[in-house]
Amino acid sequence: MKILKSALVAFSLAVAMGSFSTAAVAEAGRVHFKPLDAVKAVQDHISAAEAAINNGAPSTEVVAHIKKAADTCEEINANDRVSRENSKVIKHLKAASASAKADNFQEAKEHLAKAKEVLENLKKLI
Repeated sequence: MKILKSALVAFSLAVAMGSFSTAAVAEAGRVHFKPLDAVKAVQDHISAAEAAINNGAPSTEVVAHIKKAADTCEEINANDRVSRENSKVIKHLKAASASAKADNFQEAKEHLAKAKEVLENLKKLI
């Protein structure tokens, strides 16, 4: 009886695990990039944020571009050195976002320029 009970539990566990598709549970609408494509996308978002600052856009628009850049940064993953450089980019993007929220666009532009600089170094590592 004990063996039958264990077999029944194992069978029900196997059925329960197999009944949920990982594709159905996966995050919907997520786009995956190759590392170099993600770097290019981050650079495009940073350029868009700089253009918004130069055109006198409101801080919410600038912050939205910076947030898109930071979200795309999460797709950059190749190895440990790339991850370290990527964390530097994210740090500069967070500082730029904080500066833009405080309407300090000059400081935000400086952080965006530093983020671009680190991205160029990151491209060499990939």
